[in-house]
Amino acid sequence: MNNLSERLGRLSTSATLAMSQKSSELKAQGIDIINMSVGEPDFNTPDHIKAAGIKAIEENWSRYSPVPGYPELKKAIVEKLKRENGLDYLPSQILCSNGAKQSVCNAIMALAGQGDEVIIPAPYWVSYPDMVLLADATPVFIPSGIEQDFKITPEQLEAAITDKTRAIILCSPSNPTGSVYSRQELEALKDVLMRHEQVIVIADEIYEHINYIGEHASIAQFPEIKDRVVIVNGVSKAYAMTGWRIGFIAAPEWIVKGCNKLQGQYTSGPCSISQKAAEAAFAGDQQCVEDMRVAFERRRDLIVKLTKEIPGLEVNNPQGAFYLFPKCSSFYGKKYGDKVINNSDDLAMYLLEVGHVATVGGQSFGSPECFRMSYATSDENIIEAIKRIKEALALLK
Repeated sequence: MNNLSERLGRLSTSATLAMSQKSSELKAQGIDIINMSVGEPDFNTPDHIKAAGIKAIEENWSRYSPVPGYPELKKAIVEKLKRENGLDYLPSQILCSNGAKQSVCNAIMALAGQGDEVIIPAPYWVSYPDMVLLADATPVFIPSGIEQDFKITPEQLEAAITDKTRAIILCSPSNPTGSVYSRQELEALKDVLMRHEQVIVIADEIYEHINYIGEHASIAQFPEIKDRVVIVNGVSKAYAMTGWRIGFIAAPEWIVKGCNKLQGQYTSGPCSISQKAAEAAFAGDQQCVEDMRVAFERRRDLIVKLTKEIPGLEVNNPQGAFYLFPKCSSFYGKKYGDKVINNSDDLAMYLLEVGHVATVGGQSFGSPECFRMSYATSDENIIEAIKRIKEALALLK
């Protein structure tokens, strides 16, 4: 009997990875596909960071590392949090993992279980609900549409909290919307959370540095709630180090100890070479981060301008990350030949097959009326992709 576990039956396949695979298959057939489905910087890892990785290999940093990460890397993270965020942490409050994805999952698995609820504002990153299900807990969604810039209100948060609520996952800047919570908005959410002491905040801040409003606000910056916040961050987005797989949490020591126990049983410490490169990323010259941010902001301006020119799409102006999340429901029910657009997943597949642009439908992000485009690609690709999308959508009747 080829029976997989009941646990796997609860999980869905990552929509972003599935669309990326489909576009790769079409490319292999010789079709010119512009891939806007994957959230990955198109820049190379900066040279000084690569040099640190090469040096680590030459110096034989090739043994098992401590489960929570090398002391030098944890020290560099502590200094980064103080320097950039004004936050005081001890090295014992830091745990490094195999990417921020594992960091989020560690926190959920360590904090939530059967009978617990985890609040997830929608739109959300595709993996959050499945991680909660993997922990035997129940995801509770708070919808926020384009009319509120894809951000939840304090009133919505208050209404969603029950005596079963164990945690809330806040992602700012957001994947998939690019929305950024201001300090004032976070303070209003904090005021609600202060009335519910059992709720832990998992603050996914992996897009911290890809920010177009001049400053990043963390809910951990409010002293009265800091001991109930798990900051998740890493090197993937800011330093173009997706494949190096280094993320971290900064959290109260009791949570870090729990995550350390968990990680020690199923992956142990992250890659030794990657840790030395990440140490150089956090401790070294930060001009590379600003250079990439400026390029992403230019691309944001370009894709927003061009997409707003497409009849039938509703577009907001994202303030961070590198995604655009247009509302596309005006096309539902329309046809092209035998292709009928019933939802945003249908639309994404249509844009891939007819327009030869890979995007991701909004269903898996908890917003079936939208679809996601990543503009972590060249200006030329953005111009051509939006041209193709505009032409493909014009064929729908």
